[in-house]
Amino acid sequence: MKKIISLIFSSLLAANTFGQYAVPLRTPLLLSANFTEFRANHFHSGVDFKTGGAVNLPVYSIEQGYISRIFVSPSGYGLAIYIDHPDGKTSVYGHLSRFTSSIQEYVRQKQYEQESYKIDIQVPRGLIPIKKGELIAYSGNSGSSAGPHLHFEIRNSRTEFLINPLLFYKDEIKDSKSPEFQALMIYPTSLSSVVNNSSSPTRITIPKNGAGNPIPFKQEVDVWGKIGIGLKALDRMNGTYNSYGVTYVKLEMDGTEIFNYVNTTYSFLVGRMYNSVIDYQTWREKNEFFLKSFVEPGNAFPFYKTVNNGYIQIDEERDYHFHYTIQDLHGNKSEYSFTLKGKKQDAPERKKSPYVFAWNKDNEFSNNDVSLSIPKGNIYNNFYFTLLENPSTTYLSNIFRINNFYVPLHSYCDLRIKVEKDTFTNKSQYGIMQISRKSRSWIGGKYENGFVKAGIRDLGDEFAVSYDNKPPVIAPLAPNLWVKRGIIRISIADNLSGIQLAKGTIDGKFALFENDVKSPVYSYRIDGERIGRNRKHELHFVAKDACGNTSEYSYPFFY
Repeated sequence: MKKIISLIFSSLLAANTFGQYAVPLRTPLLLSANFTEFRANHFHSGVDFKTGGAVNLPVYSIEQGYISRIFVSPSGYGLAIYIDHPDGKTSVYGHLSRFTSSIQEYVRQKQYEQESYKIDIQVPRGLIPIKKGELIAYSGNSGSSAGPHLHFEIRNSRTEFLINPLLFYKDEIKDSKSPEFQALMIYPTSLSSVVNNSSSPTRITIPKNGAGNPIPFKQEVDVWGKIGIGLKALDRMNGTYNSYGVTYVKLEMDGTEIFNYVNTTYSFLVGRMYNSVIDYQTWREKNEFFLKSFVEPGNAFPFYKTVNNGYIQIDEERDYHFHYTIQDLHGNKSEYSFTLKGKKQDAPERKKSPYVFAWNKDNEFSNNDVSLSIPKGNIYNNFYFTLLENPSTTYLSNIFRINNFYVPLHSYCDLRIKVEKDTFTNKSQYGIMQISRKSRSWIGGKYENGFVKAGIRDLGDEFAVSYDNKPPVIAPLAPNLWVKRGIIRISIADNLSGIQLAKGTIDGKFALFENDVKSPVYSYRIDGERIGRNRKHELHFVAKDACGNTSEYSYPFFY
């Protein structure tokens, strides 16, 4: 897989030309987020243009072409448009508030045909041609957006590889600020590796002088064996207070380059492999992002150049001199030197699990109460697997801590837990809960012969079987004002497993209720042309959760 991805990556860069596109917004371009910025379980796939906290700014196509895809969803990109261009690129505009009237009419037609607000339309080639600079939509805050902005991407139309949009807009974005060093992490990477007499990673805050420039840290860091180094850094830009991800990272040891990271394009094909690029454990525990300056064996991303995959063998009692160089896309650069002291020291004795999970093999664990199956290709490095089981009075099974530290999984892997209190007749009401230190979430699953099986995407949390037999609660919002305001608003709440279906009809025909993931409210703008005027109508609304628990609500009104 690594070779295939590398070949695609190389051909993409060779074919890339950075021509002049029009700007998608007619306001000064300022970023709230940049390309491949670290996020939860993924790189940021584009750039976020600021809109001054406002919605409904006009959004324009950057080049001629035709609309190839339109996406509408309560979550994710919310309302989004994809435009294919003659040069083989696709531009993507996300978190929109609304489309232009002609595009909206087409979308509305498809939503009624499919009887769904959420819709992913693959538009026939050439059906909706677009001119360069043509108004296509208005900016917004739809979907999984934390505030008003325009999410913008450029992709290779054929391969779907994402390309840093700033390669095309460097002249439009002012940036004379250099990236900033924040902290280092020193990792023992084998059973015999030691950092300051410990087998745990050591975090070092990088100190700064009065001018804000990094200076050498004072503490001595003694290391022995095979180690890796991680870096926490950020970038700044002119005219904003935001912090951004760093594009270029280079690490040298004793004057020799051992690690080089350049990320200006990547593929959705490798998706959650991003979790091997960062220090996943520290992110889950501390919400801090460290770029690992070494490459785990199951990491197939092609944007590294390394010696020994960036791993460092400390086997001499001497000073080892390291030098980091970080740089942004505009060429602003920062450098930092530090020293680690090679000192022979005994590795602390560690209790080893008998279960070794290998990155290049199928891995299985099973006992009478729980089983876990991780097919080959779903972990990025070898580790010792552990299981901790405790009784529970809260759940329908024992509580299982699946591993004693966090491990990301590339795809969903099967976890089966025995139902100790198997008392429910309706087996579809069972589900697995993921219990973290800060929250709990419904994973769901399927009942099979006394067990519940579900797909999980990481290890390290607790899991147990629970149930959901409570239907969603449907609450009409001021129904006496619906006709006057021309909009029907209904709130839906669910106690656990989450809303799977929310659908309204008027006089037995589909009514298009809109919803955004940030709100429990579903809204329908009364369309007199569709439902007819001057007569009595019957609204019927159904809400179903992921366990099949269903609620219904009806209301007559005159319009």
